[in-house]
Amino acid sequence: MHIPRRRSPWLRLPLATGLLAIAGLAAVLAGCQHAPRHVHDPNVLWRIVHDRCVPTARQGHMVKPCVQVSLARGVQDGYVVIKDLRGKSQYLVLPTARIRGIESPQLLRPEAPNYLADAWRARTWVEKALGRRLPRGDVALAINSVQGRSQNQLHIHVDCIRGDVRAALDAMLPDIGSTWARLPRPLAGHPYRAMRVVGPAAGVRPVRRLARSLHPGQSMGRQTLVMVGQRFADGRAGFLLLAGQSNLARGNSGSGEELQDHQCRIADALPPRPVARAAAAGH
Repeated sequence: MHIPRRRSPWLRLPLATGLLAIAGLAAVLAGCQHAPRHVHDPNVLWRIVHDRCVPTARQGHMVKPCVQVSLARGVQDGYVVIKDLRGKSQYLVLPTARIRGIESPQLLRPEAPNYLADAWRARTWVEKALGRRLPRGDVALAINSVQGRSQNQLHIHVDCIRGDVRAALDAMLPDIGSTWARLPRPLAGHPYRAMRVVGPAAGVRPVRRLARSLHPGQSMGRQTLVMVGQRFADGRAGFLLLAGQSNLARGNSGSGEELQDHQCRIADALPPRPVARAAAAGH
């Protein structure tokens, strides 16, 4: 839905509430795993979605950090796009329903929305921030594990892939098939499994594919999931799905976000090319 931008309702918040929200928001969007303990609140993102983005969108407003509110499927199945303070091009996609994270059973329901497809469409916000169109292979979506996140509301990181990770995936592409298998070399120093999927984002259900691949006793909450755009040698478009697992004893928090570059250096060599928001597509 299209929401016109108007004067921020921030100014109508009670002073104490506004100051608390600003402090919490700044901590979260600047990486609250490094924030002082007194400003850490694992529910800040949920409050941004529930208390700010959705109500103000219904009133015809758009207030920062919200940049898009989609309620076409209803508030229980909608999503919000917000700008993360870290990096020039990082955005977050969050459900408008209360969903804690990758471990949430709601994501495995047959009728569950495909939030990763929503996040793939939201890559146009990244392109708009950069002022240039990105090859699909330069974009990565990431969901962190329970141990690798600071917020208890599902949020998908949408940003550029790290250049060294892209090069490593290109080199290992012959080793990546249509079923999950461990990559022969680590990414960002951590082991990952990978599989390839051909087709549009709407037909890919990465969370379900990951859940079905786990052995009995493996915890979905320890998993991190990354979805990278890919153009295969035969010209077909699709994705590489990457899955890691937290192992705190080995210094691995299960944060697939580590494969992204929030400075988007991979785009530095691309020519500037203005991107219209209408260019969003599900493919």
